[in-house]
Amino acid sequence: MENDIKLVAVDIDGTFVRSDYTYDIPRFQRILSRMKNAGCHFVVASGNQYYQLRDLFPGYYNDLSYVAENGAFVKAETELIFAADMPKETVDFVVDTCREYPEIRNVLCGVESAYCERGRVNQEFFDLTSIYYHRLKWVDDFKQVNDQILKFAPTVPEDKTHFYYEILGKKLKGRLEPTTSGHGSIDLIVPGCHKASGLRRLAKRWGILPEQCAAFGDGGNDIEMLQYCGYSYAMDNASENVKNAAKHVCPSNEEDGVLVTLEELFR
Repeated sequence: MENDIKLVAVDIDGTFVRSDYTYDIPRFQRILSRMKNAGCHFVVASGNQYYQLRDLFPGYYNDLSYVAENGAFVKAETELIFAADMPKETVDFVVDTCREYPEIRNVLCGVESAYCERGRVNQEFFDLTSIYYHRLKWVDDFKQVNDQILKFAPTVPEDKTHFYYEILGKKLKGRLEPTTSGHGSIDLIVPGCHKASGLRRLAKRWGILPEQCAAFGDGGNDIEMLQYCGYSYAMDNASENVKNAAKHVCPSNEEDGVLVTLEELFR
């Protein structure tokens, strides 16, 4: 089957990588060269930090494009296309709001680094967070951070994910929008900023139509992206609402579903 796909976007956690955070590198590089020959861009679309995503593709990360931080940071290969810039007043408001709920453990995400607050989270949380944020620093107070702020990434008890998603949505209405991949992680992002908005910026730059785009995802924060793209694939391990948003279901992340499907699309 000859396709006209010019952009492929993949989520990372639960989608592109297996649960041990590995993927078949030689197989992917073979597919990537076939995609390049077909004039197709490969876009890494994740809630994670750009520096963490980049480290997944050592030696060739500049050949890929990125929609990082759930659309708040967009790079076309080596060129920065967009970075959200949260107003200081919004940052302070969110800090105060989240402090009302002691069980929210917060990460502040900036262009230069991500940050954890001393006294509010422990070293164990910091170490766990550093898996997803390869540039992470301790600070005494989020309000004193001097960086361009992209988003907040609160972690809440897993069984209360929906509860906090609702509460934060109400309290921050008009300022920030919550999105979640489930499992206790919520991102608070600038309104209108999500993975699909990041893809739209790249597609516009490259003159690519939505129907020439393909996306793979497994979580709630992938839904806009799956709805935007003409070719959409939910992983077999995805939640039902994600499968409903996609046109196709492909094998799970543990079965290398993205690579299996891309091999069929780019023979």
